[in-house]
Amino acid sequence: MSHRESWPGDDDPDAPEAEEPSAEEEEEDEPELRVVEHPDDGIDIPDDVELLEGEVRGTRRGVGIVLARSPEASAAALLDAAFAELDAVSVGREHVTVMLVPGPFELALGAMALAKTRRYSCVIALGDATGSAVLAGEAASGLQLAGLETGIPVAFGVLTEEGDFAERATSAVRTGLEMADVFQQLRASAKAV
Repeated sequence: MSHRESWPGDDDPDAPEAEEPSAEEEEEDEPELRVVEHPDDGIDIPDDVELLEGEVRGTRRGVGIVLARSPEASAAALLDAAFAELDAVSVGREHVTVMLVPGPFELALGAMALAKTRRYSCVIALGDATGSAVLAGEAASGLQLAGLETGIPVAFGVLTEEGDFAERATSAVRTGLEMADVFQQLRASAKAV
């Protein structure tokens, strides 16, 4: 009997079974573990240590976006910027699902629901909580919990202070895709063992 490393969310008896890709799809699309060169970015990692790092790229599974629709102007700007970045990294619209929730407080529950379906490689949470530090903190805490509980990366694209909507959404998309890529690599290496 082989032992497989357990991932958060794997032992959820209520989680629906994810559709398994065919053997051909798995061979074509399953990323291999990529150990990268040590970059010269100011982080001192010893040469005898392997460095694993994700890339911002399209994914075989879908991308979930949970969007706080209030305030409307913020929601529209965040979503437009997220779609522009997804287009830029070649994630087709047919691979994206958007879930609308009333406001930033509900983002965590929406993210958890999307992640538990196991249909998405990552969930990107977008909203505007600039009016309340408490609301921003609760959104951050809940979104982190959604990622930890499910093992699906949940990217934080919530404005917590006045700023650039496009920058926040773009950063969240890139973070979600990078984390999804590194998680796919880790899962692929665990299957190979």
